[in-house]
Amino acid sequence: MNVSAESPVGGTIVTPARRRGRRAGAALTWMAVTPFAAWAVARAAGLERGSIPTQLMTATPYAAAGSLIPLLIAALGRRRAAAAVALLTTAALGFSVLPRAFGSPDTATGRPLRVLTVNLLFGKADAYQVMELVRRLDPDVLSAQELTFGTVDELDVLGLKTLMPHRVLEPELNASGSGLYSKHPLKPLAGVIPQVGHNMPAARAALPGGAPVEIVNVHPYPPVGPDVVGWRQALDALPPASRDTVRVLAGDFNATLDHTPLRRVLSRGYKDAAAQVGAGLIPTWPANRRVPPIITIDHVLVDRRAGVKDVTVHTVPGTDHRAVFAELAVP
Repeated sequence: MNVSAESPVGGTIVTPARRRGRRAGAALTWMAVTPFAAWAVARAAGLERGSIPTQLMTATPYAAAGSLIPLLIAALGRRRAAAAVALLTTAALGFSVLPRAFGSPDTATGRPLRVLTVNLLFGKADAYQVMELVRRLDPDVLSAQELTFGTVDELDVLGLKTLMPHRVLEPELNASGSGLYSKHPLKPLAGVIPQVGHNMPAARAALPGGAPVEIVNVHPYPPVGPDVVGWRQALDALPPASRDTVRVLAGDFNATLDHTPLRRVLSRGYKDAAAQVGAGLIPTWPANRRVPPIITIDHVLVDRRAGVKDVTVHTVPGTDHRAVFAELAVP
């Protein structure tokens, strides 16, 4: 069907309806492509700013999968320009996400070091189940966040004092409490991290067979509201890898590998243990909720010189975080 109108200079102007339909289709295609393209640019350039964009960035793995939809729309509609942009978008998001699912060969050898980290949710985590996990996995070091005074006593009564007698604890009545437990002697380290956010104790563990290993319990504020400033400051304050000492950062980072501040931490000499063995997309939060875990914010970061043998993720009743267990090989 054609639409016509009288021309002011005489004659009739005829506008094919098909052309208008093509224009509408092109506009709708670009409307589908543009948000994902903007996401890819923001992720690649580290443009997330403020609380809401920072929280949205945690959904990058889902955005990468979703970017296939506008690519398919553009391809089926034969929109070459839109298809090219959509293809670049999918490739950029895919290359940023997929390596975590496949990992890379890790041939580093050394002394075994097993690290377990778990957020105890104001001490509400089931202490019996925490102890069952400790006995089954036999970690050398336990990094606990949101550790309360009551939980310290309860875990000791259940046997943690015998299994892991060495500790550097900074418990609180709220979410700021944290602690490091170890099978091996620990020497507290002061001033490793400026006091930004929750307590983040650090210690040097006398691992048998060689030099000590430094362990840092990581737990910045979540990037919610004005706390996004402190969250960024805490991650930026994490120490770089040391030439003299192997260092491990373990805890609730409240950040995924798609956040610029955490990628900056990795650039200072670390690798994410889970991503190294292809387990980097296993979500750790929220656990024990009606909604299944959807994002990965609990990590074990290790010096690039160390090896990663395996990483497993475990659900602990009572807490909204899943525990992360990493088997490392320390030079």
